[in-house]
Amino acid sequence: MPTHPIAAFALAAAAAAAAPALALAQQPTVKPEETEVWSPVPEIVTPGATCADAPSDAIRLFDGVDLHEWVAAGTKEPARWKVHDGVVTVDKKAGDIETKRAFGNYQLHLEWQVPANITGSGQARGNSGVFLATLGNDGYELQIVDSYENKTYVNGQAGSMYKQSPPLVNAMRKPGEWQVYDVVWTAPTFDADGTLKTPARVTAFHNGVLVQNDYALKGTTQYIGQPWYRAHGPSPIRLQAHGDPSPPISFRNIWIRELP
Repeated sequence: MPTHPIAAFALAAAAAAAAPALALAQQPTVKPEETEVWSPVPEIVTPGATCADAPSDAIRLFDGVDLHEWVAAGTKEPARWKVHDGVVTVDKKAGDIETKRAFGNYQLHLEWQVPANITGSGQARGNSGVFLATLGNDGYELQIVDSYENKTYVNGQAGSMYKQSPPLVNAMRKPGEWQVYDVVWTAPTFDADGTLKTPARVTAFHNGVLVQNDYALKGTTQYIGQPWYRAHGPSPIRLQAHGDPSPPISFRNIWIRELP
């Protein structure tokens, strides 16, 4: 006599429920300490007084005093942006600036401000960018632009990986208020012949809100054309002096923690 469908379902459900218990019973007896790891002991890092303050193992890239950690992009000449009142303001005529040091994987904290008197629209409104790794005139740009009630293409608004990945949300504060980026950058790796082994990945928070969730980049961020990879190692971080006519933005409190 065939099994009734309801009875068959009940038997299957009972078997499924019993399977985990059976598997657990078949495991050899172990002690809790057999799965405890005691070394190596993690290094002690003293956090800042607030989440914005640099922890004890951070490199202060800009502390409000000078630009000794920065040079004019593509040169070894001193960076010529304007330091005043604990902040640095973009000098568009002086061009981009980049770190003297090259970095691989890291955690980056950066604060930026669109001026309250901002003018323009779309991409011509408080435009800048932080290139998380710089390759000559190329790189991987996390976009900076005023996206507070300012319409533009979504993969070019604040919090986007430029022309690749729109932000998950628009977390922009209004002009005149300070914006905060916290970024975890995993650099790409390459085989000996220069082919891509693992892509670059980025997780980013804008004003404490997740906007990029472990995004795997398709290559460098291109204004025109498709992204692509070319082999490279540790690279400088660059801040952009965009040529739009709107008033320039400012930065403060930039620090970085190098990661394995």
